[in-house]
Amino acid sequence: MTTTEARFWDRWANRYANKLVPNQSAYEKKLAKTREYLTTESNVLELGCGTGSTALAHAPYAGHILATDYSTKMIAIAQQKAHARNIQNIRFKQATAEQILNESDFDLVMAHSLLHLIENRDMLIRNTFQALKPGGWLVQNTPCLGDHKAFLSAIFPLARALKLVPRINVFKKRELLESLSTAGFILEYEWQPDPDTVFIIARKPVNPQLKQGDKHENF
Repeated sequence: MTTTEARFWDRWANRYANKLVPNQSAYEKKLAKTREYLTTESNVLELGCGTGSTALAHAPYAGHILATDYSTKMIAIAQQKAHARNIQNIRFKQATAEQILNESDFDLVMAHSLLHLIENRDMLIRNTFQALKPGGWLVQNTPCLGDHKAFLSAIFPLARALKLVPRINVFKKRELLESLSTAGFILEYEWQPDPDTVFIIARKPVNPQLKQGDKHENF
């Protein structure tokens, strides 16, 4: 992300913190599904955590969560929320996804509403794969606007130039699935809460040399 994107999210931080979840039942389903892959020993990373709501919701079910966002103001709000609730097992950090993925050994990485905002989606997915332990999980929720709203690819650059939106990349679900597969992930779970968004849980094989469909993975 660029400084322009950081400034956009800093300006948006207070409104974002007070914004209602558009589909509460879908959000709760995503939380519940993610918790199936968490234990009280799990070392979790959240990329693009915003004001911390999802990290805070998962805190009782995980060992430790490192929650990061590029926006300084988003992180400040998240820290205030954690302090108010006396939650001790989350560390909020201002950083880009590219910077934080230099750290490794995570059991689960979350990247919600992020992959369409990143300049190089494939690189981020590859780096996430490397940052996970063998057998670890990537949990992500991504708008795939290319399937039904491809016309937005002509509108977003102008809106970004006018500072109305941040970078938004338009791609299809098929392209996202290909990026995950190419990086080495195995698709575990897929659900579309609406026509434009896909919630995916993907696994890094215990033996990363094995690809999807191989039958001799050592569990």
